[in-house]
Amino acid sequence: RTLYMTMTLFLAATLLPSSVIPVMAQGQYMTQGHQELADQVIIRRTDYGVPHIKAENTEAAGYAMGYLQLEDYGIRVVHGLVQARGEWAKFNKLEGNALRNQLEADAASRLRYQRAVETFHLLNKHSRDILNGYAKGINRYIELHPGEFPEWIRADFTGMDVHAKNIGSHGNDAVRKFLNAFRKGENELGQRLDPAMPDDLWAGVQNSWALLAMHGEDPHPDEGSNVWALAPQRTTSGNAILMRNPHLNWNAGYYEAQMEIAGLFNFYGDFRIGDPLGIVGGFNEYLGWSTTNNYTDNEEIYGFAVDPEHADRYLLDGKSYPLISKSVEVDYLQDGQLHRQTRTFLQTPYGPVIHQTPDHIYVIKAVNDGEYRVTEQFIRMMAATDLEEWKEAMRMQARPTSNFTYADRDGHIFYVWNGSIPAVSHPSGKDTAAVYVSSHSEIWSALIPWDDLPQLLDPKGGYVRNENDPFHFTNLNEVFDEHDFPDNFPKAQLRLRSQLSLQLIANEDRLSLEEVIARKHDMSAILADRVKDDLIRAVERSRPSGKVRQALNQLKSWDNTVAAGSRGGVVFDMWWKRYVRLAAGEQRVEATPESAGYAAPATALFARPWSKEEPTSTPQGLGSPDLAVEAFVWAVAECEKQFGSWDLAWGDVYRARIGEQDYAVGGVSGDLGAFRVLWFEDHATDSKKRQVSGGDGWVFAVEFGAVPRAYSVLAYGESIKSNSPYYADQLKMFTENKMKPVFYTEDDIRQHTIRKYHPGQPDIKD
Repeated sequence: RTLYMTMTLFLAATLLPSSVIPVMAQGQYMTQGHQELADQVIIRRTDYGVPHIKAENTEAAGYAMGYLQLEDYGIRVVHGLVQARGEWAKFNKLEGNALRNQLEADAASRLRYQRAVETFHLLNKHSRDILNGYAKGINRYIELHPGEFPEWIRADFTGMDVHAKNIGSHGNDAVRKFLNAFRKGENELGQRLDPAMPDDLWAGVQNSWALLAMHGEDPHPDEGSNVWALAPQRTTSGNAILMRNPHLNWNAGYYEAQMEIAGLFNFYGDFRIGDPLGIVGGFNEYLGWSTTNNYTDNEEIYGFAVDPEHADRYLLDGKSYPLISKSVEVDYLQDGQLHRQTRTFLQTPYGPVIHQTPDHIYVIKAVNDGEYRVTEQFIRMMAATDLEEWKEAMRMQARPTSNFTYADRDGHIFYVWNGSIPAVSHPSGKDTAAVYVSSHSEIWSALIPWDDLPQLLDPKGGYVRNENDPFHFTNLNEVFDEHDFPDNFPKAQLRLRSQLSLQLIANEDRLSLEEVIARKHDMSAILADRVKDDLIRAVERSRPSGKVRQALNQLKSWDNTVAAGSRGGVVFDMWWKRYVRLAAGEQRVEATPESAGYAAPATALFARPWSKEEPTSTPQGLGSPDLAVEAFVWAVAECEKQFGSWDLAWGDVYRARIGEQDYAVGGVSGDLGAFRVLWFEDHATDSKKRQVSGGDGWVFAVEFGAVPRAYSVLAYGESIKSNSPYYADQLKMFTENKMKPVFYTEDDIRQHTIRKYHPGQPDIKD
């Protein structure tokens, strides 16, 4: 089955009524009863509540995972399944724009649900079983704990509901970027677009796909991850080591667990809340991997000429073709009664219609539209026993994005800039421009083969690493030339966080697992290494006095870190945000510094900007010393205004807070070149402090000897339920830059078991 055929089947299908789908799915696929499944799996929780699932088969493993996730996350898991069914508005009272937006979202979910119905039987048995088991585990928990859920929640979820969550679609951010280009009236290719849209971009927009994109949220600019892999020649044990830590919001739902399925795999890692296998990092006894975001260009936007005789038809190859109209009925709750509205989505065999003008119809053709095999790919990756088996699983290309960094017991380290990338024969529009075509032959129809993607196996120097920058400088000994890759691959970039990573591991040091962990917790902010001396000289020339002089003296003695006890970073961070805003041309008015970012500067930020010729020593110096002085004077006053003083340790302001726990913490935005990435929001109880809202959350490091040896920490704990013993019980450990040992072997699990039970049954007392 080619991707094109898959998408065509999706677009040609007829929607089934909502009342038919769950009944059909449940009756057709869910076979084993609760008691039978519970008896086929056992859960053991070790220190900090980490669950270890030992199952006789895949369905029982899914059953345990579904039950566990409700035990620790409750209704949040259920909400995701209700949304996947397209039934959120049916059970939740909404009004005005909130209702309109939700109806659009529910309608789109129903389209994905239909795709789930069409494809469920195409999954292999392991995939179907784990999805079915997961739903049954959720149902069992709801049956046993009805008081935790609203009355409208029913224990009737199916594997189809879970499958629907994993159906791929195009990215809303791509649609937003494209439509915003209409404001400018010209795209990146220099082609004139249709007449520019009004200042209110969304005024009068009726297209359902566009309305969905309008209300999507852009990710935090620091969202991403760090990862290292070290070859045996770089470790004191002679074993390969893999280290990773993701940067996501602290509501992302990382769920640390071990799942052992007889005859299939024994895997320890991240099982993201809301899915039985949402793995982005982990390991079995042979190998492990981790992902980092790589922002691949998986989509192209095409402009088709409108048939001048029929506004609902388009021209290709000199022929007129009709748009495909797909109407979806969605229910919503209002005034205590159920009502129904219809949403219509316009499609073509090449993808959904995202915008129309009198002259053109715009279509987004995405590699991920309708993709359904991600669960199957993850199972194959988790069951792999060597690099070749793992690569074969990756060649499925069901996971359309992410760098993958790999290490194994055989001593291999490996990196791939993974992606399902269209093989285009034209310059890429890069989401901000349409490619205007008159023939179907101009539209991409195949993917670049996985083996042609940028890859490194056991490179010189014995390391690979990624911090969300493109692939070019993954290893400084084997740099990729950007001219060797197509136009829709990224250009070279190496930001400060990546440069700090290279400082830490791109050397000849031989490290133990514990030393790798210590380096991971490096608190440097290397932006200070690049600009602090220029800042000090500039402020000195201004002949400062009073508090500005005192703050400057503190800056001179600052250790250039954002460790919790370090003094000087609070003012430096405030200064940098203000300096960026001034360099971008902002008027000299009071502003909220936390909202600052890397705007396109009217004045150069740096004396020497980053260059490919000096990738690890640039940027360097200040582009505007005068603006830097102005920003520093402002920052000293602003620190006093916001925090009560400029003379503060980093941890006096920046806190890790969950519930009643509140600790000083080190870490900062990647803009300062920190490897320990955290971002903050207003503190819930103290206006002079900030609290973590995202960044480092789940961290693990594993060494691949005869038996894997690993450490981990999950900052916010295994449960979001405040009455759980596992609620935020790792937070203090996280703030102290410590990690707990991972219990992987049967002996370790047995020695550290604090609770043992079959799902939905009383605890087992040994």
